[in-house]
Amino acid sequence: MKNDVLSATDGASDISALRINGERLWQSLMDLAQIGATPKGGVCRLTLTDLDRQGRDRVVGWGKDAGLRVAVDKIGNVFMRRAGRNNALAPIVAGSHIDTQPTGGKFDGNFGVLAALEVIRTLNDHRIETAAPVEMVFWTNEEGSRFVPVMMGSGVFAGIFPLDFAYAALDVAGKNVKDELEKIGYVGLQQPGDHPIGAYFEAHIEQGPVLEDENITIGVVRAALGIRWYDCVVTGMESHAGPTPMALRKDALQVATHIMQQVTTIAERFAPDGRGTVGMVQVHPNSRNVVPGSVKFSIDFRNITDDLLDGMDSALKSFIQRLMDESGLTIDLTQASHYPAAPFHPACIDAVRRAARALGYSHRDIVSGAGHDAVYMAGLVPTGMIFIPCKDGISHNEIEYASPEHVAAGANVLLHAVLEQAAAVGQGE
Repeated sequence: MKNDVLSATDGASDISALRINGERLWQSLMDLAQIGATPKGGVCRLTLTDLDRQGRDRVVGWGKDAGLRVAVDKIGNVFMRRAGRNNALAPIVAGSHIDTQPTGGKFDGNFGVLAALEVIRTLNDHRIETAAPVEMVFWTNEEGSRFVPVMMGSGVFAGIFPLDFAYAALDVAGKNVKDELEKIGYVGLQQPGDHPIGAYFEAHIEQGPVLEDENITIGVVRAALGIRWYDCVVTGMESHAGPTPMALRKDALQVATHIMQQVTTIAERFAPDGRGTVGMVQVHPNSRNVVPGSVKFSIDFRNITDDLLDGMDSALKSFIQRLMDESGLTIDLTQASHYPAAPFHPACIDAVRRAARALGYSHRDIVSGAGHDAVYMAGLVPTGMIFIPCKDGISHNEIEYASPEHVAAGANVLLHAVLEQAAAVGQGE
């Protein structure tokens, strides 16, 4: 690369040869993972704790070392800007989160943040000038493991949650978000949502087994699945397991199992992106020799569009009504939560796909079954996601792992997707 400044809109052959420093990115991941490191090799860095402050300070320090201008908003989202040729343009932003689960890994969220940092370091190394500014961001409380709701920082930024509502959220010890943000020194001056963004990219481990199973390096994420969560309660009558004949029982568990099986059937009917899970079951009185009188269980439906989720919802409710008519038992179904499906922007999807193809990486279209900050950003600005494989599809676990080769590949795709969009904005596209 020549020593004088090279514009991202010029010198196409030089730009196409650009690659991130994989060893530096890997070392940054390992260094950040030391803050909150667990004995099993994972990370426990819960949001708004002192360990979170240390992690934030470390990443902000790296950003300042790279010459970035730091801005923090009132929910603690941190933006770090590298100037462009035209700083009146909205920046192209990449990032994720650095808070973890209590038994989290080194890569979930952290990879997306440090890949964004590595993109900027690479631009600095090669003196690349972009038309639009390029920024990295890390969002507050994506995991939701200490405070709910999940994806809090991006949700406040997107106007999904009022700031005061987020401030008032309590942890199990009764501490609130506002006080804990102030304690770690990350209540900023910007009003959430006022920070301009031209497009947003998030690189992430897949958190599932598809890419590894198919030996694919890059997942081009088309959308994040919408989610419907329900609580279902079947009410029958407790009775003695011995004296009560089968025909005269009001067995809540046997009726509940029919619904549980139907959850799977409905998901398969709404393929290929339908998901149906029963993950929590509470049986009352939960005694070996008593016919169950009531059963409460969770239902998790996911699909790629809200229309498909509506269809799954309708199928479930119709089945439950028929079952009540047949069994005579009471079945209450309550929707506990709802996250809309989030299709990503065609321009951002295409930028990721073009980058993967140009770099020679195997790639396939994929959907995200998990929630990410990109879900809320997709409702505001053009948004795209990049997935890389994780070993055995395991995440939210201390043994979570992505290889150095895949980490570098994902960051290279991010680099070229960001460069394309940062240049395109400058050309008025």
